This record gives sequence, structure tokens and C-alpha cells, in this order.
Amino acid sequence: MNRLGTVIGFTFRNKVRTKSFVITTLLLALVMTIGIHVPFFIQLFQGGDEAAGNKIGIAAGGQTEIAQQIENYVAELPDNDMEFVPLEGEAAAELNKQAAEQDLKGYLKIAPGTDGAFPAVQYVSEGGSVPTDVQAVLQPALESAKTRFITAGALSDEQIAQLTTPVLLGASSYDETSGTGAAGADEDKFNPMNFITVYVLMTLFFFSAMLTGNMIASEVTSEKSSRVMEILITSVSPLTQMFGKVIGVFLVGLLQIAVFGVTIAVNLMLPYNRDVLAGFDLDFSQMPYDVLIYGLIFYVLGYFLYALLYAAVGSIVSRTEDLGQAVTPLTMLSLAAFYIGIFSLSNTDSLLMKISSFVPFTSPTTMIARIGLGEIAFWEIAVSLVLLLASIFFFGWLSAKIYRTGVLMYGKRPSFKELRKAMKAYKI
Repeated sequence: MNRLGTVIGFTFRNKVRTKSFVITTLLLALVMTIGIHVPFFIQLFQGGDEAAGNKIGIAAGGQTEIAQQIENYVAELPDNDMEFVPLEGEAAAELNKQAAEQDLKGYLKIAPGTDGAFPAVQYVSEGGSVPTDVQAVLQPALESAKTRFITAGALSDEQIAQLTTPVLLGASSYDETSGTGAAGADEDKFNPMNFITVYVLMTLFFFSAMLTGNMIASEVTSEKSSRVMEILITSVSPLTQMFGKVIGVFLVGLLQIAVFGVTIAVNLMLPYNRDVLAGFDLDFSQMPYDVLIYGLIFYVLGYFLYALLYAAVGSIVSRTEDLGQAVTPLTMLSLAAFYIGIFSLSNTDSLLMKISSFVPFTSPTTMIARIGLGEIAFWEIAVSLVLLLASIFFFGWLSAKIYRTGVLMYGKRPSFKELRKAMKAYKI
């Protein structure tokens, strides 16, 4: 145990002190910082639009009642920050001059309709297009005004509000319609925090499996190619080396994740970024802790499954130049696990997802998605965990035999037949 701790400590310190680790970590942290500040930079360089805010001009053109109905509708919207400024006159040049002087984002021009039709409404701006946020607010306001215009007092305000409110199409399973399902289960599953948690955990697993796995394989191969391995095995057994490297690199990965987490948290807590974050209407009190706990369990178990295989592959490669080709099958497996999960987030109950959640190489991502965004029974989670644990023990045993024999096999990469013969000499 003491020697295992020594190998873990040596691997951790050796990796953390390397220039490649420091530069890569700082570079990725810098990229994350820049990415988080992109919305602020855009607002900073769009000086005119920011100054204008959401001030919209409105040229009634004699249609004061309709203009007032639009203003009243928008004023009653929750979290509304749009402000209407009345403009005088009807000539385009005069209206454009007023909009420029008052630094407006744009203005609505209402022209009387022909033959009793609803007036024509046009949005005029410097860019000649309607911004998405303005469109989302003005479109229902105009529909409400048009309904009032057509009904001409025949309907009450409540009836008009019902006409202009979109119909929400709900969804439920057969079990819920028969009364056997859990009430409110669908609402909880489609919580935005569930989606964010699942997406982050899946991405975290993919990059951890790729980066730390390649890190383990490259370290084993470099030690073997430089003949340092021959010195190491005289003092520490190959098995202790393998498990020590896997755990040591795992701690290095956790340190890197912690650095990225702190970087993201610090940048999001800045005042201007806090306002942008508030616009997404995220409620961190609704954090799905069950999804988070299950996700971390599958993340850790999935990491060790891939890490042990990367260590085994690294031990049979004598030159670092051949390492990329050797780890290609493992890379393809991790890519398959990531893409199956990420492209099935909208359909987590598909047959592909159900089968993949019981396959140890893909379950660390697909099972997270099913737990967070789908309907799943506890026995399915338990069976998937048992299969994953059994796979770790089996491939750990297999990797240990490969590692023990592979670290001292030089020259060309051994064939499966040669490797099998060499493995028979050792009993683990």
C-alpha cells in the first residue's frame, strides 16, 4: 500500500509540474474566460444599440387606439423592459430624424387600412430587420390588437386574452393516464437544470476519458521506450505501477476540472455576466441532486474502465509514434458513447438508448441521460451498475496481465497470439 501511494504521489506531482499540463490548463481556462465574456464584448462594441436599450418609437398615424392597445399589452408582460416613445408626424424623413435624435432602437409605423381592414404596421430601423427579441414581444401584441379590432367590443378582455394565448400541448405516458404514473414526473424531468446537468456530465466524461486516457497511455509508452521501465519494475511491481498511474492521473484530471470550475464560477459572478446569466432564468435551487449523484458514480466507474484499458494498450506499444494508432479502438468507443448519448437527448426512451445503457462502454453517458431526462426503473440502474462493476473487475484483471507482460516486450507491437502466450506465464 505504501508503494502504491508513492506511485500515485509521484505520478501526480510529475504530471502537474510538466509544462504541457500547465500550458494546456491555462490555455483552456483562458478560452473559457473569453467564451463567457463574448456576450459582454458584443454589447460593448455595439455601443449604439446598448445605449438605445429597448426604447421603441411608435408613430400612430391617426390610429391612436391601436397604438395604445399595443402599449398596454406590452406593459402587462412579465419582466418587460420595452419602452414606447410616441413620434409626431407621418413623413418618413421626419420620423427617421426623431428616431435618430432620441437614439431609438427602431419605431413602429402604423398606416390606416383600406376598406375597413386592420391597419398595416411596419417596423423601421437602421438595419431594416426586426430583432428576434422585439419580434417575440410585438407579434402577440399586434395579434391581440387585431382581435380587438375585428371583434369591435363583442368580446371581453378575458375572452380576447384566451384567444391570443397559445394552446399548450402536454404529454403523458399510458401509465399516467390510467392513474398509475407519478404525478408531476414529466415536469420534473424537463427541468432545464436536468438538461444542463446531464449535458455537463456527459461532456465531462468524454473529455476525461479522452485526455486522461491518452495521458496514461503516453506516460507508460514513454517510460517503456526510454527503458526507464526496466529500472522501475525492480523496485515496484508492474501491477502497482499500473494502478498507481491510473489513480494518479485521475487526481490530475480532478485538479484540472476544479481549475475549470473555479474559472467558470468566478467569471459568471462578475456583475455584467451575472445579468446575462439571469436572462436564462436558471433556478439553481432546482438542481437535480439524484441525477448529479448517479452521474458522478457512472463518471468515476466509466473513467476507471477506460483508464485501465488505456494503460494496457500503452504497455504493449514500444514507440510513442505508434501510440495513436494503438488507442484508436478505445477512442472510437468513447466517441460512440458520447454521440449516442448526445444525439438521443430528445428521445432517451428509444431502443438504442435502452440497449446502450446496459453496455459498459456506453452506459456512463447513456444511463446519465436516461436518469436525467427519461423514465427509468431503479432495477435498470442497479443492473447497469453491476454490469459496469463486473466489467471493471474483468478488464482490470485482463489489463493487469497485459500490462505485466507488455511492459517488457520490445520491438514491433505483439500480436494477440504472442501476447496470449506471454500472459500464460503469469497468474493474477
